[in-house]
Amino acid sequence: MKITGSLRAKVAQRAGFRCEYCLSSEADSVVAFEVDHIFPLKHGGPTLLENLAYCCFICNRNKGSNLATANYPLRRLIPLFNPRIDHWTEHFQIENGVIQARTEIGQATIKVLDLNHVDRIIERRWQIESGTYPNIPTAD
Repeated sequence: MKITGSLRAKVAQRAGFRCEYCLSSEADSVVAFEVDHIFPLKHGGPTLLENLAYCCFICNRNKGSNLATANYPLRRLIPLFNPRIDHWTEHFQIENGVIQARTEIGQATIKVLDLNHVDRIIERRWQIESGTYPNIPTAD
């Protein structure tokens, strides 16, 4: 199902025009943000407001149709962060622009979305210094 302009606007407004995964501001991006199906269409996820997240191009490309990642030594799946049911600060913290995991869900999401690629850390540090990145609790 196509994402209408009005649905896209609702998703963007609910997210405060920020990526719901890395928290970057759309205003700081040269590429328009996208609407992500949290549960992808290929896995039966519907195009409904409660299944959509606003995200930057990089997070959306890295997430793709992933719902989880494998912890191979333990041979089990760990779900990715779901912005509709999870709270960002329960799973992540930030220190000097580096997003750190507080939980296995945080670890899985950092890995799959490559949240701490060096270029993303540099951009996040710039956003923090310029005051455009949200004030998030730092590492303990």
